Amino acid sequence: MNDEPRWLTDREQRAWQAYRRMFLLLNAQLARDLGRDSGLSEPDYDVLSSLNSSPDHRRRVSELAARMLWSRSRLSHHLSRMEQRGLVAREECVTDGRGAVVTLTDKGQRTIETAAPLHVESVRRYFVDLLTPEQIDVFADIGEQVVDNLKRTGDSP
Repeated sequence: MNDEPRWLTDREQRAWQAYRRMFLLLNAQLARDLGRDSGLSEPDYDVLSSLNSSPDHRRRVSELAARMLWSRSRLSHHLSRMEQRGLVAREECVTDGRGAVVTLTDKGQRTIETAAPLHVESVRRYFVDLLTPEQIDVFADIGEQVVDNLKRTGDSP
């Protein structure tokens, strides 16, 4: 067995560094735009959009935590802040007394309906519209391959 590290080639290093810089800078820009345009944080937007796309605009807290890759405790604290702002409400789960369900309020619905078009425009401006259709397909393939590998190896929730 060779204990020598498999250092990245110049080509691999260039790709890795480009990805890392893109990831950090793009996420920061999208977060700035989201906050400026709608007053939402990325987690706020993730919760609202997830609830908006679910049946009856509701999800179990445990399901939402898994979807966001957050602990239930972290999500619970965040949901409390969103409840104080009137964006979501929590209810006991009728089928499981230990579980809770989070629902989108009318205010939360209006908030995501206002925020989504502005957020999508930001995603287009800083990512989608810069790429060719072929590059979009390659990017999607790469992302799906990495995610599938992480799921198979058990290193991803």
